[in-house]
Amino acid sequence: MTDARAVGADEAAFIAAVRSDDPARFALMTERHRRELQVHCYRMLANYEDAQDMTQETFLRAWHKRASFKGHAALRTWLYRIATNACLDFLEKRNDRTPVPSGLADGGSEVLYLQPYPDRMLPEDPQESVVARETIELAFIVAVQHLPPRQRAVFILRDVVGWPAAKAADALELTVASVTSALQRARVTMREQLPDRRVDWRRPATHELSDDERGVVKLYIDAHERNDLDGLMALLRDDLRFVMLPEAGTSASTAKDAVDGWVSGGLFQPGYDDWRCIATTVNLMPAAALYLRTPDGPEYRLFTMAVLDIVDGKIAELTGFDAADKPWLDLPPTL
Repeated sequence: MTDARAVGADEAAFIAAVRSDDPARFALMTERHRRELQVHCYRMLANYEDAQDMTQETFLRAWHKRASFKGHAALRTWLYRIATNACLDFLEKRNDRTPVPSGLADGGSEVLYLQPYPDRMLPEDPQESVVARETIELAFIVAVQHLPPRQRAVFILRDVVGWPAAKAADALELTVASVTSALQRARVTMREQLPDRRVDWRRPATHELSDDERGVVKLYIDAHERNDLDGLMALLRDDLRFVMLPEAGTSASTAKDAVDGWVSGGLFQPGYDDWRCIATTVNLMPAAALYLRTPDGPEYRLFTMAVLDIVDGKIAELTGFDAADKPWLDLPPTL
């Protein structure tokens, strides 16, 4: 069977589900797209919980608009269009969903609403282009947030999802010329925001951690559990970029500034020096979940997650997240 016939059959089945007016049958047809739609919303919003909400909003809108589906476009295309516009409506109503100045001497910004994306919620097919590691890593997600919302939508639909200009224009009710212009401006901004080593987001996709990355995570965990500051410093690039979210003003642009900040904040001092860690991944990136046992506590409690960008055997970027009370990270609350 050709792809065209498979798509046609899918649309015919969906139209039949719509005509049946059966919510359960409708949900069965749309639910298969949930994971990729949620990733799409996450790229638009950089926040896992917001992405969950907007994916659910997408299905609600799809149900209410079900009579408008005539099969002229693929079901997947129709749902992406609804999801994109749901995210744009969300962004229009929020004034706290843009990057803020970091306060660092060299400028830069912080995306305080950024959340990690659990790998278990990615689409199951590892070859799916919409979850290429290069377009789900934190640096990419943060860079996308510097685009104005509609320009962001154009960029994601064109350069990530792979839609032609006419299709993106139709989804966003823009002209093809507007889409082409927005994409050109977006690419310039993305190259300005991404590290030099990451400017090509359209290179062949990778998915698996390298042995080098696994080795560095193991060394990071060992040094953290032993409160070995020298060992940690040895793993960090001198030009390390660090931020602890969702706290404002925690960014640091050198390894020394980051470590000095940790120590002055009480980390590795009495009461914050009994650690256990487990290796994990989020956003298809290496990470460590950090568990702390306080002097009066019987067990180690989930404290933070450190997501590591490892380049040539050293940590180039370390993004810390408050990991407590986030069951969607699928981490044990205690050890």
